[in-house]
Amino acid sequence: MSKIEVNEIDKQSGSTLTLGGSGTAVTLACGATQSGFGRTGTVDWQTSIKTAASFTASNGEGYFVDTSSNAVTANLPAGSVGAIVAFKDYAQNFDTNALTIAANGSDKIEGQTFDLTIDAEGAAVTLVFGDATKGWQAVNSNEITNTEKYIAATGGTITTSGDFKIHTFTGPGSFCVSCAGNAVGSNTVSYIVVAGGGGTGRGSGGGAGGFREGLGLNDSYTGSPLRSPTGVPVTATTFPITVGAGGAGSAAGSGDNGTCGSPSIFSTITSAGGGKGSDYGPSGTPGGSGSGVGSAGPGAGGNGNDPPVGPPQGNKGGDHPGPHTTNYSASGGGGAGGAGTDAPNPNVGTAGGAGVTTCITASPVGYAGGGGGSVIGPGGTAGAAGPGGGGVGNAGTGSPYAGAPGTVNTGGGAGGGSGSNPSAGTSGGGGNGGSGIIVIRYKFQ
Repeated sequence: MSKIEVNEIDKQSGSTLTLGGSGTAVTLACGATQSGFGRTGTVDWQTSIKTAASFTASNGEGYFVDTSSNAVTANLPAGSVGAIVAFKDYAQNFDTNALTIAANGSDKIEGQTFDLTIDAEGAAVTLVFGDATKGWQAVNSNEITNTEKYIAATGGTITTSGDFKIHTFTGPGSFCVSCAGNAVGSNTVSYIVVAGGGGTGRGSGGGAGGFREGLGLNDSYTGSPLRSPTGVPVTATTFPITVGAGGAGSAAGSGDNGTCGSPSIFSTITSAGGGKGSDYGPSGTPGGSGSGVGSAGPGAGGNGNDPPVGPPQGNKGGDHPGPHTTNYSASGGGGAGGAGTDAPNPNVGTAGGAGVTTCITASPVGYAGGGGGSVIGPGGTAGAAGPGGGGVGNAGTGSPYAGAPGTVNTGGGAGGGSGSNPSAGTSGGGGNGGSGIIVIRYKFQ
């Protein structure tokens, strides 16, 4: 057998160099390596078993993955035509803890912005990058599932802000989730759930509706001080939406109390309605935020955050040191951001507690301010509305002496009605509480 030892072989003419004849196999000696010929549709299997929760694959390599202790995410390399990677269930545990294969940047998998979830015992998959249109494609696989990264849903009034969709509900409806996403993109939603504010009569300010807020996965808008660091997880199902109505105010001349606001509900999140304001009542009514105390006093404002949740959904109404003998004043209702103001003297209505501001809708909006208390008797100073939708109390001037309503779809508490003298027959009606609102936000691309 002859042996040729040269440093370089080149063609004599033309564009083709042929090694061997028809039916002849050209092989590399043991221990030799090659470059420049391209891959043959196979990978070099790595002997180091992958067990970490995440790792990045390289072109031309295959990996044995052990998910005995935890699920594993394999991040694909940047796609290039002909790139190839492979994965194999090392410990027969993909059915217990799945392998997720995540694309690099905007690269596609099977023509979609999907991740691949491999959840069958003993499964294996080989992926080849064909082109930018289809991206990575499975050429030798078993039991793989395409999993969309992002939530897809309908319901309410839908707007967008960058990569986020915002669903706003101002009345009853349904939040219908068709795809629940995953932890790589989004599988929880941000939310505010605001209940209806309390209505009132002649006297104290109504309490604001309960305010609750949470931050979903991969979201970062500027929220309120009450925002929870976790959002609501979703599944592919329909979530009923309940938006609480504001409590009713009393009719003019009745001397009646108002009614409490109604709760708002989304999934596991319930916000309580605001406490009702009263005429002469000696104490406030509890609720999401509590109402103030009626004009006669003395008494304590209604408790807020009732029933209790964390972070708290509201604050107590103002106290009344009373009793007053002339120009009766009432205390303000509580708001999500602060307690209602105590009744200071017989001729001054008191402010409702401040609400809170959030940018969940992409711009700052205030919610859940408490209603102001009134003055019963000629003259005096009206109780200011709590910032965030609370109603203004009346100062005993300007018949029919009605208190201002809470702002719709803010959960604001109502302002107390007044009158020229303590007689119920001369009194104006109390304001209605502001209706609630539910806003749901999530990353969709």
